[in-house]
Amino acid sequence: MATRSVVLEVRQIALATELISLGARLPLLEAETSLSRDRLTRLYKEVRGESPPKGMLPFSADWFMSWQANAHSSLFYNIFRVIRGHDGAPIQSIVKSYRLYLEHVQLHAVEPVLSITRAWTLVRYFAAGLLEGVACTRCGGHFVAHAHDPKSGFVCGLCRPPARAGKRGRRAGAARETGLPEHNDAPARG
Repeated sequence: MATRSVVLEVRQIALATELISLGARLPLLEAETSLSRDRLTRLYKEVRGESPPKGMLPFSADWFMSWQANAHSSLFYNIFRVIRGHDGAPIQSIVKSYRLYLEHVQLHAVEPVLSITRAWTLVRYFAAGLLEGVACTRCGGHFVAHAHDPKSGFVCGLCRPPARAGKRGRRAGAARETGLPEHNDAPARG
């Protein structure tokens, strides 16, 4: 009869609880802990007060390439690169890096774009060689890029934002200041 270590089980439950509190999806929990799906589902319900979300995990590296997602992903991954060297377990490095990412965006009153599940996926894509870091030729920052894209002359989305980048936020901010609606929903005068 195989005996299970109580200490190991407690560590697994603590890790799963921490990941759930950060918003991790069930497949991430299954991959990073040795707990059964049924046990993780019950733990999720206990911690979050609701059933875990259904559906597939993100599976495209292209999501990380849009300008805003790229800026947030690059911030997270640069934090992760530093933390990873000081912590043994990869999932613990991801959790610590994600907490620092959240602290940084909250400090600057910015909504986090990256979820813990996307952060975990990003790290896996780097490990699989789908993504890699590339230095911007203007600011020198390191940004997430497709592994097989040309790297010479790379300019990041912060140095060269797309034409419509941030327009919605400015318009909404102006609408709040003036008290006007964000969109012109008033009926046409006739």
